[in-house]
Amino acid sequence: MKNFFLFNIFVITSVILFCILGTWQIYRLDWKKNLIDEIEKGLKSNPISYSKKITKNYQRVNVEGKYILDKQIFLYSLNEQGKPGYDVITPFEDSSLNYLLINRGWIESEFKSKNIINQNLKKNITGILVKNPKKNIFKPENDLEKNIWFSINFNEIEKINKKKFGKFILYLENNDVKIPLPKKITVNLPNNHLKYAITWYSIAISIFGYFLYFRKKNEIL
Repeated sequence: MKNFFLFNIFVITSVILFCILGTWQIYRLDWKKNLIDEIEKGLKSNPISYSKKITKNYQRVNVEGKYILDKQIFLYSLNEQGKPGYDVITPFEDSSLNYLLINRGWIESEFKSKNIINQNLKKNITGILVKNPKKNIFKPENDLEKNIWFSINFNEIEKINKKKFGKFILYLENNDVKIPLPKKITVNLPNNHLKYAITWYSIAISIFGYFLYFRKKNEIL
């Protein structure tokens, strides 16, 4: 009797858990659709003059100013082929003395200390503003001494620069530059949340179905 009670608890807990996982994937599906729509609108937007008052994610902007090269950082990143390297993140001071971070693009590891990455810089740039993502709990801490970063931490950035930065990162758009290679913002994001939701719900239904079959069989016996 006791074992049967524990079995019931196990089944009910499992069904609830898998239903929660399925519902969470439905929530993520809605979030991903909204994100894709937001990116699509941003990619179609005409550039506007940068202002720290801008709050729209994926807004294309123009900004004039100068790079602060002695404070740039290197963010560990994989390119589209999965090769490890760095995103070059450079502080930028605009003509109104606002400060923002520019993701100038990806480089191979061996270019980290080479001056070629700082050539042909323009004062007038165009890019897309992207909100800084939350740090993944599995990412290591930034190695400030070696200037190897695994996530953008604005508190650390502001301590190093002694400046206040906007909370967006501007992804540079420049087809003429190859080193660093500007990162492309696209809507081609993985979106398997519906498949995952169906999988979790199917497991919950299967467990509950087998549970009912088991109970009915034992009643007959």
